[in-house]
Amino acid sequence: MKLKILTCLTFVFISIVAVSCKDSKSEAKEEATTEQERPNIIYIMADDLTTQAITAYNDRFKGIADTPNMDRLAKEGMIFQDVLVTNAICGPSRAAILTGDYSHVNGYYKNESGGKFDASQWTFPQQFQKSGYKTSLFGKWHLGSEPKGFDEFKYHASAGQQGHYWDPTYNENGKEVKEKGYATNLTTNFALDWLRKNSQDEKPFLMLLQYKAPHRPWEPDKKYEELWEDQELPYPSTFNDDYAGREKTAGDTDMTMDFFHRRDMKMKTPDDLEGSAKRRWELYGAKRGEVVIPEGMSKEEARKWRYQTFIKDYLATIKSVDDNIGRVLDYLDENGLTENTMIVLTSDQGFYLGDHGFFDKRFIYEESLRMPFIVRYPGTVEAGSENTDLIANIDFAPTLLDVAGIETDKKMQGESFAKALEGKELENWRDGVYYHYYEFPYWHHVQPHYGIRTDRYTLAHFYYNIDEWELYDNRQDPEQLNNLIDDPEYADVVKELKAKLKELMKKYHDDKSLEEFREITDKDFGDIVERKGETVEDIINEKSEK
Repeated sequence: MKLKILTCLTFVFISIVAVSCKDSKSEAKEEATTEQERPNIIYIMADDLTTQAITAYNDRFKGIADTPNMDRLAKEGMIFQDVLVTNAICGPSRAAILTGDYSHVNGYYKNESGGKFDASQWTFPQQFQKSGYKTSLFGKWHLGSEPKGFDEFKYHASAGQQGHYWDPTYNENGKEVKEKGYATNLTTNFALDWLRKNSQDEKPFLMLLQYKAPHRPWEPDKKYEELWEDQELPYPSTFNDDYAGREKTAGDTDMTMDFFHRRDMKMKTPDDLEGSAKRRWELYGAKRGEVVIPEGMSKEEARKWRYQTFIKDYLATIKSVDDNIGRVLDYLDENGLTENTMIVLTSDQGFYLGDHGFFDKRFIYEESLRMPFIVRYPGTVEAGSENTDLIANIDFAPTLLDVAGIETDKKMQGESFAKALEGKELENWRDGVYYHYYEFPYWHHVQPHYGIRTDRYTLAHFYYNIDEWELYDNRQDPEQLNNLIDDPEYADVVKELKAKLKELMKKYHDDKSLEEFREITDKDFGDIVERKGETVEDIINEKSEK
């Protein structure tokens, strides 16, 4: 009897152990599967890339300067039509993307005298790293301080972290190294080398691939320097904007076709010039009262010549970006990584390609406010889909974390739109995006302003040393040529939008007085890099490329 009981107990014990082991193995398998299913993420950001230059968005340069690899991402993923920047300038936009917060919260308001990004604060790459992702950064950083949250990084270290197109200096994991070649190709080389070493590991990866191109001074790769040499590229419909009704705002800037300097125009410097005299000659055209007009050209002919030189160089640098995106896509295809890799393609803001007679960004106007944003993620994002929700760059961080299933205690002002990637409706989503630009007078003399952009209207208040309000009905006037602020038919719209704007300023805790806003513009937060033995001309030389 005792033997029978003992046998039964032994059987029960073995059964329990077997079930326990089975459960443990199942849990381990489930954890492993979950780990493997966490998506890889490649976040691609080209500096000053704009929707007008991507043929998936716009036909202006279709058949002339197509972007087949960017278009492929849109065809195989989702194209977003209303992703908006909260402060249209390089460094502050990058800071907002990293932190999920507005400039007044993350402390990085402007490039000029903007100081360094506070690297001690939370950023989404740090959260990915803590959550088991392998992380890397390649290309442009441009925030002054050293990146945190990356297992490896290699970013542009020269010219105040602006970098150079040719033979650039990079900061590789804390050490400066000089490289030979063209920056767009080099940055992709570093990224692919890292993927070869890390992409087949069990851990998922997050890679930030951030190109310097197509930022000024728009230097193409050698093979693309004469791509459209004998061709006149099309002009935007607003090229000859006379700024009627906007004389003190759009009509009072240093970013029109008249402000390209000789270096922008790739003019040959006289051999007998050197030092400060050489720099002054090269930078002629950047100041008011200086206009580069080749001998024998009329003012209008010279204006068109400046545009043609600029737009050809700009688009040629994008040609290289598109080529290199293709290299990344090929690598994913060839190594079985396409299905489980989410790719994001974006910019730090939009850019003017002669629109309103401008180059550069900064304004709340559509061309600089609206960011390209394309996501490909097979199995989650429907191929060829489109999204028209109002999304801000502060939403990127919470969304990427959400897609990766990463939780954080960090409270962000941005919100996740991950459901939109699955084609689902965003419940209780915003009906307006708040915008605030601070930098003045450098660079380009754009008045500080704040405002709101809804799905139909743009309302802005320019406040530094003027007091101008502007209203645009983007449905009736998509080119934003008619300021309707004093139109009696829009009086109720103005009243409603001002109330909504005030609500957003309170919501985001940016409801300061105009005096306090002006103090931010006037404040010198410090240079982005320490100045060691540089002359005033050296600093001006660097700033001319911003």
